[in-house]
Amino acid sequence: MKYILSLIWISIFPYVCFPNTHKKIQAQSVNDFLNSIGANSSINKRGENLEKTIECTRYLGIRWLRSGYEDGTTMEVYKRLRNEAGIKFTYGLGSGGNNISQLLNGAREIAALDALLAIEGNNEPNNWGIEYQGEKGGKANTWMPLAKLQRDLYYAVKNDPLLKKYPVFGISESGGMTDNVGLQYLRIPKGANTSMPDGTQYADYVNIHNYITHPSWDNGKIHDNQTWISSSPFSDCKVDGLYNNHGLTWYKKHKGYNENELAALPKVTTETGLVIDENISEEQHGKLLLNLYLAQFKRGWSYTAIYILRDRSDEGGNQKFGFYTPNYTPRKAAIYLHNLTTILEDNKPTPKPGSLSYYIPNQPETVHDLLLQKSDGTYELIIWGEKYTGGTDTIDIHFKKRYKSISIYNPLIGTDATQTLSKIKSLKLKLTDHPIIIEINIIKKCFIMCYVW
Repeated sequence: MKYILSLIWISIFPYVCFPNTHKKIQAQSVNDFLNSIGANSSINKRGENLEKTIECTRYLGIRWLRSGYEDGTTMEVYKRLRNEAGIKFTYGLGSGGNNISQLLNGAREIAALDALLAIEGNNEPNNWGIEYQGEKGGKANTWMPLAKLQRDLYYAVKNDPLLKKYPVFGISESGGMTDNVGLQYLRIPKGANTSMPDGTQYADYVNIHNYITHPSWDNGKIHDNQTWISSSPFSDCKVDGLYNNHGLTWYKKHKGYNENELAALPKVTTETGLVIDENISEEQHGKLLLNLYLAQFKRGWSYTAIYILRDRSDEGGNQKFGFYTPNYTPRKAAIYLHNLTTILEDNKPTPKPGSLSYYIPNQPETVHDLLLQKSDGTYELIIWGEKYTGGTDTIDIHFKKRYKSISIYNPLIGTDATQTLSKIKSLKLKLTDHPIIIEINIIKKCFIMCYVW
């Protein structure tokens, strides 16, 4: 396999003053990005094994798992995953759940283990209906019981002395509402004309299942910028994303937030990913999942859970989504993610991330960048390409200052730097369809410019 990143020829040129086009980019915490990385898992059910789940999550560097009371997972299992793999959990009603008391009792126990991330509403009630207070809701029925259940769940959490500090994630697939009960909103605004009262609060975060591909988008074909578009908060999203669930609902076209409001919404993804099939190779699957975590975080998603950690033994037709096969053989997605999280490894927050001045002239639309900073001050500039249909993008990265050391990493190759360069002010990279990590240490300016080809 050939990886298109050539760092073998260094040319030295006289110092040149470029126009003042450098942009001061605010970094985000590496730890925050790593905390965003999650997965779906039945942990020790549906063919999964606890010992293997611990092993796999540690290897991948995953920080949280999606769970719920329907899984029947014991507190001892949660405790072991927290203590041995550092895992936190969302804890939700699941598919068809309606027992708020049971949910909160379990959430309190998980919180006591310092393992609770958030509390989640119903999973995809367009597919799995519920019954609440004697009335059926979801699917093709009225969604009023769902609205009442989610409202009651939210207020129960916020009135609980132990749980009120934890965020509540909304239901997934609110775009499937049959009637306008206002589930497209976190809090129903004044004058929304929904069947639930103005001011009704449902959640702290909207919850989306924006799988990378969708049958309505050229029958699930892969396009350039695939993960960037699927992560979009706007109407240009071609999959079942934020706009179709909270801007203009996909089923009955109930209006919600405008696009400026959508971009600012607190948002999470508790399911996303894609299946390996005749159109998607294992290698492409792995690259897309790496880029997906990056695109989601760059575009404002606080947490992203990929479906699935290990393919379930009891789901015929869904056997090729996972980081691991049913017999726990790691797919390339597992290896690539392990390499990424190992390169970026940092367990401490960066309270006040700094900024870095750089620019990419004529940046192609298929090239994206994310600036992170470790707790020790090291910058990690991640550049990734999304040319999935073939070809390359050649870019120059210009820095305002000169650096003592820049190390280049390719997570498709391994965890060691592919090259370390000194006194660098400019880089030339060729990108295709995966990330490159540029690790930067700052020193005083010197008067030599290096280009890396």
